[in-house]
Formats: sequence, C-alpha cells, structure tokens
Amino acid sequence: MTQRASRMRDRVAGVVAPAVLIVACALAWEAVARFGGFPPKLLPDLPTIAHAFVRLLESGTLAAATGATLARLGAGFALAAVVGVSVGVLMGRYLIVEDTLLPIVSFLYPIPGIAYAPLFVMWFGLGDLPSVLLVGVSASFTIIINAWKGVRAVRPIWLRSAHSMGADERTIFVKVILPASLPYVLTGLRLGLASAWRILVAVEMLMSVQQGLGWLIFGSQQFLNTDVMLATIAVIGAIGMLLEKQLFERVERYTLVRWGMMTA
Repeated sequence: MTQRASRMRDRVAGVVAPAVLIVACALAWEAVARFGGFPPKLLPDLPTIAHAFVRLLESGTLAAATGATLARLGAGFALAAVVGVSVGVLMGRYLIVEDTLLPIVSFLYPIPGIAYAPLFVMWFGLGDLPSVLLVGVSASFTIIINAWKGVRAVRPIWLRSAHSMGADERTIFVKVILPASLPYVLTGLRLGLASAWRILVAVEMLMSVQQGLGWLIFGSQQFLNTDVMLATIAVIGAIGMLLEKQLFERVERYTLVRWGMMTA
C-alpha cells in the first residue's frame, strides 16, 4: 500500500469512526427518550431538540447569544495568551523569575477558576468585565505552565551554540527558543482555550450578563425548557470542536508540520 493510499485510509477512518459513534449515541438517546419512561419535558427526543434549535436560530436568539459568548471568549483568551506566554517564557528563561513566580503559580494553578467568581463579583461587579477577567485569569495558569516547560526543555547545547556564534538575546529567542518551545506553547494555548470555554459558560450563569450561551441555559432552566438547554449544549460542543479544528490544527500545520517537528 502506498503512503498516499494509507493517508487516505486514515482520513476516511478518522471521519467514519466519529460519525458512527455519534449516530450510535443519537439512537441510544432517542430510544431512552421514547421508551425509557422519562417525562418528555425532562428528556425530550431528538426531533423536539432539533425544533428548539431551529426556533432559536430563526428568532436570532441563538446568534446573539453565540456572538456575545464568543466576544467574551476572544477577549479573555487573548488576555490569557499574552500574560501566560510572557510569564511562562520569562520563568523558563530566567532562574530568578522562576524562583519568584513558580511557587505562586503552583499554588494558584490547581484552584478551580469558578472559585474566584464571588471575589470578582465583589471587586468588579456584574457583567462583562468580571467575566472576561475571570476567563483570562483561569486560562492563563495552564498556558504559563506549558510555556515554562517548553522553554526549559530547550537543549542547552543549542543555546551555547547560538551564544558561541555571537547571537544576541533577541536572536536566540526568535531563532532557537521560540521554535523549540512552540509545541509546548501550542499545547498550553489549546488547553487554555478549552479551559476558557468551559469556565466562560459557567461564569455567564453567575455574572448576570445580558446575553450568552450560559445565560441562555440558565434562563431555560428556570422555565424548564429542557429542549432549549440541550440544543444550546449541542451548540457549545460544536463550537468548541470547531475552534479546536479550525484554529490550532491550522497553526500546527503551518508551523510544526512544515518544520518537520510533527507529522500531519
């Protein structure tokens, strides 16, 4: 079998296997909803959920909620990425920064982001600002840890070779440290984005935001609109998967794969 045929087979398998699993889960859900004895209001069938999705889409409610959530995600994740990568690189590059900040990061990293929500409400009030800040703070620790480990993983002989050839600090960072640590940094950003996405949906239920997917789920719970809740949850999962596929896989393909650091 040629390499091209093998790749084609792997791609087909990568599409068929998830599709089969999704169909199996959908059939299982439909069977439980129809014959499991649960009230339809609490466990609606798939046509009811699909109808709720179409209704939300046609009314514009879903688009408005999705746009508001993505705006908060973009702002919070950008903050986390800038702070996380900067602090992580400094910790990995300079021992004094590592000795100073590592105990603090190690202490704060295991604390769930939602635990900070009451403090942020007291400090910044309700609305978008505390939501964005909380997302940024929660996601930044994962990025810091991975960026720090990435810089620390750079082989010392590469740094000594660059120094011996007269490279300055900026050149060493751009030509040696950044490419070598990029797999760790991208892993941290990917995990940070997933963390930001999860915490944001939860935060929107607590921060009294005007619109958002979390706000939509919370409002549906109050009126026992389970079909709306499940349709919104499906949208959350789909958006998370699209962010993963369209953002990070593209970045990896144009950097790590092109540089030969990983296979497609």
